[in-house]
Amino acid sequence: MSQDLKTKVYELMLTNRRHKGKHQYTLPSSNSYPYQWLWDSCFHAIILNHYNTEDAKKELLSLVANQFENGMIPHMIYWKPQNKKDFQLINWGKEGTSSITQPPMIAYGVWEIFQKDRDINFLKSIYPYIYHFYKYLLNERDPHEKHLIGIMNPDESGEDNSPRFDLALGLSPTQTLQENTKRRFKLIKQNISCRFDAPFCMRNFFWVKDVPFNSIMVLNLRLLSQIAQKIGKKGDAIYFEKKSDEITKAMRELMLEDGIFWSTYGEDYKKIKVKTWGIFAPLFAKMLTQREAKKLVKNHLLNKKEFWTDYPIPTVSLNDPSFDPKGFWRGPIWIATNWFIYKGLLNYGFKDVAEDIKRSSENLIQESGFREQFNPLTGEGQGAQNFTWGGLIIDMLEN
Repeated sequence: MSQDLKTKVYELMLTNRRHKGKHQYTLPSSNSYPYQWLWDSCFHAIILNHYNTEDAKKELLSLVANQFENGMIPHMIYWKPQNKKDFQLINWGKEGTSSITQPPMIAYGVWEIFQKDRDINFLKSIYPYIYHFYKYLLNERDPHEKHLIGIMNPDESGEDNSPRFDLALGLSPTQTLQENTKRRFKLIKQNISCRFDAPFCMRNFFWVKDVPFNSIMVLNLRLLSQIAQKIGKKGDAIYFEKKSDEITKAMRELMLEDGIFWSTYGEDYKKIKVKTWGIFAPLFAKMLTQREAKKLVKNHLLNKKEFWTDYPIPTVSLNDPSFDPKGFWRGPIWIATNWFIYKGLLNYGFKDVAEDIKRSSENLIQESGFREQFNPLTGEGQGAQNFTWGGLIIDMLEN
């Protein structure tokens, strides 16, 4: 890795840094995303941990500062008054934050920081927040006690208009961004009408058990168990490890078919058979056998008709009707999804494939800069500029 790239990543993180009182946080993009987002901040902590562990800690501590009484951590925090020049204003029925959450990557970020400086006091200070967050997800997002965590809005997946959610939204695979946005805004109004009461809202309006969200939950519960163990919470450690195992088992029973984990929706857990990058998320949580992983990589990841493009990895399979190389979450590469797949491949010893993805990701950034997304057919940068997710390349290159 060139020192120049490492310097550029850090300069981007410093440029996008903001302060509000005692809190320090990072904007994903100052022009396009001028607030704090949940899983973005977890990515930021992972990136900053390669430069300054104290800054990484501050990123996560600012994130938990607006935790709800029920334990939920909102996916957006508006640290400053909104103005019309900023990101489109959305009424979430609450002042200062959104009323939904995002993939629970925070335990991963906390554990990465601890691996660097072994600061038990940091674990103790942030543990009550993350304990209540994961308890909220376990208690409120699994009303049928099937051990799968549900989301009540596509935005909670972090992939706002991914085709994984078309069925549950009543949309066709081919659609405009405006059509999708209109439907999602209608859902927000429905969520407000049910006061964001998760079991009620999911039962009546939108209830998806998403593969990436649950895969992330599985791994993060394992890490939360280790965090609990480190600070002497042995009962909690046993509990969270058990919950991780229960979700793993439920995913295998309710999602796995023909070697692929499919997201499900509704009360009867119908499978959503849309091939997105999400079919590789279980690799990140090491939920597959070696044989299953090998088959998944060979048949789908390395399949040139599906995911192995000149610039891997598209977020949607080339042969899916919804694929659009310029569509938001409907085809372009995002460095964060490449990072998840990269980590998953290393779990199973697929070092050569992982290296190819790492090298391609680095080339995309070197050629097009820190863009929000990239065209998997041409490598062209798309979307927001000075977008922090590209900084995850440092975690790929240095680990």
